[in-house]
Amino acid sequence: MSTFFTSRLFFISLALVVIAATLPLYVSGYVLGLLTVAFYFGVFAMAWDLLFGFAGEVNFGPTFLIGVGAYTAGILNAQFGWSVYPCIVLGALASVIAGLVLALPALRVRGPYFGLTTLVAVLMLQNFIVVFADLTGGEIGLTIPDVITIDAGANYWIALGFMTISAAILYGLSQSPIGLVLQASGQDPVQAGALGFNIVKHKLAAFIVSAFFSGLSGALLVFYFGTASVGTVVDVAVGVNVIVSAVLGGRRTVLGAALGAIFLIVAGEFLRPTGELATFIVSAVALLVVLFFPGGFLGAALSREARS
Repeated sequence: MSTFFTSRLFFISLALVVIAATLPLYVSGYVLGLLTVAFYFGVFAMAWDLLFGFAGEVNFGPTFLIGVGAYTAGILNAQFGWSVYPCIVLGALASVIAGLVLALPALRVRGPYFGLTTLVAVLMLQNFIVVFADLTGGEIGLTIPDVITIDAGANYWIALGFMTISAAILYGLSQSPIGLVLQASGQDPVQAGALGFNIVKHKLAAFIVSAFFSGLSGALLVFYFGTASVGTVVDVAVGVNVIVSAVLGGRRTVLGAALGAIFLIVAGEFLRPTGELATFIVSAVALLVVLFFPGGFLGAALSREARS
């Protein structure tokens, strides 16, 4: 981990964060709003990469954790009048509890069954939101009366700071002994177990960490949007965007997942004038990256640097 602070990746990352921090001084509120959403999705993707890239567990339902955090925070504010910051904290806590409840049985199964379990959890959450519409707002969505701030620049800096801190923690965790155990268990769980490592315990820890950052980011996002709905935080399509972002950026890179999310959100928005063609173009780029650069954007760059 100490070598990271002298690596080219560290200095490039630091330069990008410094440049990004100055953007509110000279870009429009529209661009800031777009990047604010992209930063929160970057955290979603990094949290997902920790579980899949290192632990080797394919989570097809990242929006279950995101949605629990988002709706818990939104309901406490809209229905019970709680202030913003306690709602955000409790939203993250609810996501951790939901992740723990889901992970305990899910980690007992192997292969695609874990992914199917997480996908079913998303569908159950969607159904819950529709059935208990008086509490959740149903298909129309839940209007959040409070927001963190209405200033576009402040919202942008909050999202950038949150993504930067999350990236530092998640990347540090991935490079720690725990991250190495997760990577070993993801590649060969039988051999890792034979070496004396408690595979289930480490994967459970990864799931809880992923749940915390997913729920916290989801709670922050709804207080930026001012609304919570299935289409914005729970829908399967949102989960697909999170997964594609992590794959585009590079599996097992953590930082690459954030880059993939920013690319996906920004590219999709700037291609919006092309209508339905925008989805096709972005999907085609994602497919080409997966086929020809399976390590993703950052993974390919790091491999090239290692060879040189």
